[in-house]
Amino acid sequence: MFIDVAKIHLKAGNGGNGCVSFHREKYVAAGGPDGGDGGRGGNIVFKADDNLSTLADFRYKRKYEADNGENGRTSRCTGKSADDLVIRVPRGTLIKDAESEKIIADISGDEEIIIARGGNGGFGNQHFAHATRQLPRFAKPGAPGDELDVILELKLLADVGLIGFPNVGKSTLVSVVSEAKPKIANYHFTTLTPVLGVVRMGEGSSFVMADIPGLIEGAGEGVGLGHEFLRHVERCRLLVHIIDVSGSEGRDPVEDFNTINNELKKFSEELSERQQIVVANKCDLTDDETVEKVRKHFTDSGYEFFAIMAPIKEGTSELINHIAATLATLPPVKRYESEIEPYETHIVKKELRTFTVRTENGEYFVENCDWIERIMNTVDPDDYESLQYFERVLRSSGIINALIRAGVQEGDIVHVNDFEFEYVL
Repeated sequence: MFIDVAKIHLKAGNGGNGCVSFHREKYVAAGGPDGGDGGRGGNIVFKADDNLSTLADFRYKRKYEADNGENGRTSRCTGKSADDLVIRVPRGTLIKDAESEKIIADISGDEEIIIARGGNGGFGNQHFAHATRQLPRFAKPGAPGDELDVILELKLLADVGLIGFPNVGKSTLVSVVSEAKPKIANYHFTTLTPVLGVVRMGEGSSFVMADIPGLIEGAGEGVGLGHEFLRHVERCRLLVHIIDVSGSEGRDPVEDFNTINNELKKFSEELSERQQIVVANKCDLTDDETVEKVRKHFTDSGYEFFAIMAPIKEGTSELINHIAATLATLPPVKRYESEIEPYETHIVKKELRTFTVRTENGEYFVENCDWIERIMNTVDPDDYESLQYFERVLRSSGIINALIRAGVQEGDIVHVNDFEFEYVL
């Protein structure tokens, strides 16, 4: 099955926590703090893979998590940073933020692109020692990794897109000018998925041709298969519009041409303005006078026109040579620019300092603040300096101000998750 859209959840690794440790060695007095830093969490990286052609791998596996960094250790040993999680996708895949639907990255080149960045490791207590605080009994927790939902959307990378009504000969043309072997039969929608074929023009010269299936009237609104696959035409540098010049199915080839172009315009104004070459197929099923009449109509309208009989390769060489010469004058395949910076709008960063305050029976409860658990795990309730550090976190995060607004008074009991303390001004 051809899958070209998928939604997945990404979670980069958390940074490791800093270590609280003191140097202990015989004959070494007052060794001091020597807690090491935590390691960095793993990034989530996307890379193009030419061996993949669909997003089928993402149909069932929807959640991707990178490893967390290791916690710091004694003797100033830094925890090991986690390896990056590399996700391979077909070349031409767009990565969009699921919430805003803005493009984060276009995976069309060979470079690896970080989409979710792992959290930094926390500092060990060695960093918090100074002249007036020589025995810090706290360390900094690791930062959480980025977390977000993304939409993967495949837009095939092709130089030439073949468009036209079903059963006009698009698949036949691809099969005779390239090594692609699409299914060919005399009925509509034989081709159910886009087919790519490499057309080789000689040593070191080639271009990619895509057979785009399912374009009929109403395709821009989703009729037939066209709505699903019109996105694959958007990157094409040149459109080759194939018509059935014989009208073998009772349709007028000029009306067919206008109908398909109207659907392109409904889908994308930019796409409708893309350069087109008109190719009249099935010339053997009509007379020369009809072919010349159709030719005159399109040439008078400013289009390049070619008459072919695809099954026997009549006229295909001239067409392919003209396509290659035209491509040499056109810009490269379209690449999409990022509309937001990677890891700029990640959900975890928005929720990093969120919390709620409620009162019950004269006591105050700070809830919905899972982020503070990582900090509390590094705090020693029996150490004054460690509690001072915890108080600074409560103030900087706005929890103290929220408690004051809720009416807290000196001596009231405050619960922060499972931690309970008496409020003191």
